[in-house]
Amino acid sequence: MSEPTAHTRVFKTPAGVKLGPLELVADGKARNFVLQIGEAYFHGFVVRRGEEARGYVDRCPHAGLPLAQQLDAYLTPDGDLIACSWHGALFDIDSGACVGGPCVGAALIPWPVTVVDGWLRTA
Repeated sequence: MSEPTAHTRVFKTPAGVKLGPLELVADGKARNFVLQIGEAYFHGFVVRRGEEARGYVDRCPHAGLPLAQQLDAYLTPDGDLIACSWHGALFDIDSGACVGGPCVGAALIPWPVTVVDGWLRTA
């Protein structure tokens, strides 16, 4: 039996990749996306507010870990902030700026996404 191989992570995606219909992300919620780019993988998430979407790289600036320990659990219970489930860092949804916890002054890496004719696409 061969050893599992670690895959390289990338932190950007090409523009124009169709992620799926906007309805994949419930209004006021977030959803994880993993894209294979060549031999590497991109991990990001999208937060939906009405007909708009914001994307971020799924990596906490404090410890470099993915933010959610449970699939798609990126937001605080009231849905007002993005939360890192590991150390409690809190982030503004619109800017990605850390507003509480161990990385105040840092920010999430934006992942440019847009909604075109009801479809989520990378920008």
